[in-house]
Amino acid sequence: MNGLDARRKLLGMVAAAPLAGGLLALAPFAKGSPGLASTTNKQGQLTPRERVRRRYFPDVTLVTQDNQRVRFYSDLIRGKVVTINMFYAKCAGVCPRITANLAKVQRLLGDRVGRDIFMYSITLKPEEDTPGVIKDFAAMYHTAPGWTFLTGRPSDIEHLRVSLGFTYPDPAVDKDTEQHIGNIRYGNEPYILWSACPGMAHAEWIVETLQWVMQPRT
Repeated sequence: MNGLDARRKLLGMVAAAPLAGGLLALAPFAKGSPGLASTTNKQGQLTPRERVRRRYFPDVTLVTQDNQRVRFYSDLIRGKVVTINMFYAKCAGVCPRITANLAKVQRLLGDRVGRDIFMYSITLKPEEDTPGVIKDFAAMYHTAPGWTFLTGRPSDIEHLRVSLGFTYPDPAVDKDTEQHIGNIRYGNEPYILWSACPGMAHAEWIVETLQWVMQPRT
């Protein structure tokens, strides 16, 4: 197996990681508008897109690094291709390395970030990470427009963490924020196409996996 084949095999393995709980990796393509699509079909049943939204994307209110209030699903996710990771500003573990790696991803994507894809980093410690704190954290990595750092109410952040699958199966480990999972969730919301990859994967590999959801083949 040559280097390119080995890389594609690895990307295929990490891209198969589910959105949450082993229940969703690649869902059937959604039809219709990427915006306010119907939530039910002709039989009055919830569409696949709506079922995914209700299960994984609670529309909680968050606050950006610029102190703007936004709704998680309505404002940040609906109709977009996105990446999502969790961090906290005073992390002495993987957060700085993953954030630096994502900064490289943003540079590689260039002006597509904020246009074709949107990046979101959500704090795990909203009690400490005020908008000012996360703004300073983002500035340390010279982040550009299109990458938003977010905080909010602790209960809403925890709801998001569990819904998005940033969890450990061992409850004792899962309660320890120092042990948080360093994965990146990414997806194309209109196409119900979601997966994950390690936050410390080579930036070039992450960009390649993102191409799969930015340009899905029907």
